[in-house]
Amino acid sequence: MTSRLWALATSLCLALGAAHPACAQTAANPEKVLRYAFLGTETGFDPAQITDLYSAAVVGHIFEAPYEYDYLARPAKMVPNLAEALPEVAPDFRTYTFRLRAGIYFSDDPAFGGKPREVTARDVVYTFKRFFDPKNKSPNYSSFAEEKMIGLAALRKKAEATGSFDYDTEVEGLRAIDRYTVQVKLGESRPRFMYALADPATMGIVAREVVEKYGDAIMEHPVGTGPFILKEWRRASKITLVRNPAFRDKRFEGEPSTAAGAEILKEFKGRKLPIVDRVEVSIIEDPQPRWLAFLNGEHDFLERLPQNFATYAIPNNKLAPNLAHRGIRMAQQPLSDFTVAYMNMEHPVVGGYTPEKVALRRAIGLAINSGEEVRLPRHDQAIVAQGFVMPNTTLYDPKYRSEMGTFDRARAVALLDLFGYTDKDGDGWRDMPDGKPLVLDYDTLSRADYRELDEILKKNLTAVGIKLNLRIGQWPEQFRNSRAGKLMMWNFGSSATTPDSGNILDMGYSKSIGEQNHARFSNAKFDALYEKQSVMPDGPERLAVINEAQRILIAYMPYKVKVHRIATDMWQPWVSGYLRHPFRRDFWQFIDVDPGKMPRNGAVNG
Repeated sequence: MTSRLWALATSLCLALGAAHPACAQTAANPEKVLRYAFLGTETGFDPAQITDLYSAAVVGHIFEAPYEYDYLARPAKMVPNLAEALPEVAPDFRTYTFRLRAGIYFSDDPAFGGKPREVTARDVVYTFKRFFDPKNKSPNYSSFAEEKMIGLAALRKKAEATGSFDYDTEVEGLRAIDRYTVQVKLGESRPRFMYALADPATMGIVAREVVEKYGDAIMEHPVGTGPFILKEWRRASKITLVRNPAFRDKRFEGEPSTAAGAEILKEFKGRKLPIVDRVEVSIIEDPQPRWLAFLNGEHDFLERLPQNFATYAIPNNKLAPNLAHRGIRMAQQPLSDFTVAYMNMEHPVVGGYTPEKVALRRAIGLAINSGEEVRLPRHDQAIVAQGFVMPNTTLYDPKYRSEMGTFDRARAVALLDLFGYTDKDGDGWRDMPDGKPLVLDYDTLSRADYRELDEILKKNLTAVGIKLNLRIGQWPEQFRNSRAGKLMMWNFGSSATTPDSGNILDMGYSKSIGEQNHARFSNAKFDALYEKQSVMPDGPERLAVINEAQRILIAYMPYKVKVHRIATDMWQPWVSGYLRHPFRRDFWQFIDVDPGKMPRNGAVNG
C-alpha cells in the first residue's frame, strides 16, 4: 500500500469506525514506503558489469559483500557482514583469510529449484572470477587485476585464447579452503585489499546458478542476500524494491561518533532491518520536477538538493524558515568525489604529447574558472578541487594547492599565443598552429543544471578565444562512447567507494584505458608511480608519491578536475534514521517512514 492509499484508507476508517476489521489491520500494520528520485539513469544490476552510481545504489541493497562500513562510525570503519570477523592478514599484506557466517541464504529464485540456497566460500570465489571473464567486459576488471591474485591473470589469458573462461580451475590466489573459508593470496603487498571486500556494488556475492540461468539477461535479474529484492524495473523511469522475505535476522547496530549518529542509535538500536517495506525510486534528471516532487510531499527524501534551488531552500546554508516550519530537516556534507572534464589524449585536436598539444590542454585548464562555477551555478555547494585526492579519504589534505585549482586567464592566453594557437583568418576565434579552425566538441546533457555549468565553461573559453561546440546527448550513450574513445571532451563525476586516497589515480593508469581511464592517458613514469603507491601503507611517504603522480597529470592536463561537491540532503518530518555515509550507498535499510505523521489528505502546505 502506498502512502497516499494509506492516507485514504485512514480517512475511510475514521468514517467507518476503528472497529471495522480492515481498519484494524490498516492501523496495526501500514506499509512503510520510501519514495525519492535518482538524478540520473541506471544501466542494470549485475555487480560485475556496472560502474554508474545509480545502478550501484540499487545493487548495494540487493547484494551483500563480506564486509561493510559501520553506518554510524566516522571516520569510516569496516565491520563484518557476511563474514564472521575481520580478515586474518599476513604481515606482508599478501595473504587474506576470512570465514563466512553459516546460515545466510540467497533470496528465493527459480534458479535454485525451489530449495533454499546457502552462501558458501565457492560463491565468493565465483564472484571474484567473474571480473576476470572477458565475456563480462567488466569495467572493474583492471582494478581487480591490480590486486594480482595469483593465477587469475593466467586464467584470463587462457580464456582470451580459447573464448571460454574455466570457472572450475582452482588457482593458488583464490581458494575455498572449506565450505565457509576463503583465502586470497596476492603476488605483491596490497595493504588496502580488504577495502575490495566491503563494497556490495562490486563484491556483492552472486550465485553461479543464477548467472547461468539468465545469461545475457543477468542485468535484469539480480539475486542476492541483501535486505531488498527487485520488484519492478521500468528502465530510466522507475525502480521498485521490496523487503526480502528471506533476509536473515539482522539488527540495527553501530558505533556513533557524532551527536546525530548517537541520536539515531538511541532510536533504532536493536530494530530488525530493513525497517521500510518498500522503496520506490523514480528517475528524474531535470532538477525542477525533482525538487517540486519533494516540496509537494510526493517524495519522502531528497538526495542532494539541486544547486539551482539552494538560494531559496538554504539561504546562507541554513534551512529556509518556511521549510523548517513544515518539519523538513537537512544535513550537509562534503562528498568524497570530484567533477572532471577530460580531453581525449588520442583525439587529433586536443590529444597528443607534443609541446603544442600539452600547451593547449594546460591553457584550457587555466582558462576554466572553477571558483566562478562554485559561486554561480553551484551556489557555493562545492569547493574548488586542487587534485584527484578526495575529501573523507585517508590522505586528503585541505591545504594542498596546485595548478589544477588555478584560474589564470593571462597565462592561458600567453600559452596559446606562444604555441601558435592564434586567429589566422580574422574571424575572432583561435586557429590551430597549422591554420585549421580550433573547435572543441564538448558532450553534455540538456538538463537545466548542466546548461548553467556549460554557460560558465563556454564563457571561460570564449574569453581566451577558443570556440566551444556543445553536443547534447544522453548519458548512457555518452558513457559508452567515452570508454570507447569516441568523444573529444566530456564531463563526469567520480565518487570514492573506499577510504583509499590513491585508487582514483587509475584514471591516468595506462592499463585502465577503456575502463576508468576515460582520457586514454599513457605515461610510463606515471604508471610506475601509480604502481608504487598502490603497495605502500598509508602515511607521508605514500602521499608524497601520490602528489608526484598528480603533478604529472597536472603537467600534461588530460583532466581538469574542477570541484568537490557538497551534498545537502533533505527529508520530510515523517522520515528518520538518515545519516549520509562517505562511502556506503546502501542506506535504505536504515530509514524509517512513519505513515501516521504524513498529511492525511495528501496535501502539503508551505
